[in-house]
Amino acid sequence: MLQTGIKLAGVSLRNPVMAASGTAGYGEEMSQHFDLNALGALVIKSTTRAPRTGNPWPTTAQTSAGWLNAVGLKNPGIDVVIREKLPWLATNYPNLPIVGSVAGADIAEYVDVAKQLASAVNVAFIEVNISCPNVANEGMAFGTDPQTVRELTQRVVQAVAKPVFVKLTPNVTDIVAIAQAAAAGGAAGLVMINTLMGMEIDLATQKPHLAYGTGGLSGQAIHPLAMRMIHQVHEVLDLPIVGVGGVMNGKDAVEMMLAGASAVQVGAATFGDPLACVKIAEEIPTVLAQYQLTWPKN
Repeated sequence: MLQTGIKLAGVSLRNPVMAASGTAGYGEEMSQHFDLNALGALVIKSTTRAPRTGNPWPTTAQTSAGWLNAVGLKNPGIDVVIREKLPWLATNYPNLPIVGSVAGADIAEYVDVAKQLASAVNVAFIEVNISCPNVANEGMAFGTDPQTVRELTQRVVQAVAKPVFVKLTPNVTDIVAIAQAAAAGGAAGLVMINTLMGMEIDLATQKPHLAYGTGGLSGQAIHPLAMRMIHQVHEVLDLPIVGVGGVMNGKDAVEMMLAGASAVQVGAATFGDPLACVKIAEEIPTVLAQYQLTWPKN
């Protein structure tokens, strides 16, 4: 069997498959289904300075080719993550690289949370979720303005001593300009793409299925869009890209690699099958061998 261990920004991963932010929480629930050491890395839930209760229920809705979610960055806050969540992972999975996902309402919050996450010995990377509303810019998402993306990235990079990956929102006109801004700010790599905004209406109530109204669309429906955006950015930037968006099997992962991804994250697939990450990691070598390909080692 082909070996698929890689190095990402200098960090060794046993395979190129990560559990995506939000879908794996902080690992406890997922660990009930399989040994987390089977992952290349685990991306924890996007964490903010203070606890967030999230949006009212219902927060998820299944669509014909994916999921809508409007969880609202629900998380216990950085103090609990540092005191309880990361130590639990370090005790039970000391060799598993953890990706600390950071969210915030302003740049100062991003920097503060990133510094605290980076201080944990088992956090190998920082992932900056720039899809959050920017309170200093009338609620416009951080990730839609290149100048803001560059400043935010630069501030986080200067504050931590670990590789910083910026997770790009696809809800923009020019994804390349946003990626270039993150690179100019010193990002070690990119994660792309986050969910696309969508909505579904319940005919029985004539209201949106989600209490919040709109939500992020993930799953099979967005795979071709993620592929296109990854390819566009890979054509102009020499940065490692972690591909995410509709990776449901090993074939999807290898397709994303051919588009320019160095690793992949799996999210929506785990809703239907909690073992999806493991199965995809196991399928990748078979698909590579079938098409006489090799996963890039970086």
